Amino acid sequence: MRRFVTWIGCLLGALWIFRWFRRGSSPEPTADPAEELRRKLDESRADEQASAEPPAAEPEAPEAGLDERRRAVHDRGRAAIDDMRARPGDSEDS
Repeated sequence: MRRFVTWIGCLLGALWIFRWFRRGSSPEPTADPAEELRRKLDESRADEQASAEPPAAEPEAPEAGLDERRRAVHDRGRAAIDDMRARPGDSEDS
């Protein structure tokens, strides 16, 4: 019985080695992964461009001068910085 198991093991090992060598020497050329990714990227960009609508322009008050708009942007930025600097344990209500 021991010889039988040994022969079966050797045959399975030889089969595995044979298949491993056959798989490594594939005659068919494999596709270049970079080229495939480029193709997919081009397709997705084409889909995005076809389905993209022009962004709606935000209505701005034409009477607002450049200085006023700059001041508003800076004020919003300062407020955002103050919010980020506030500690989680601190509360402004108390």
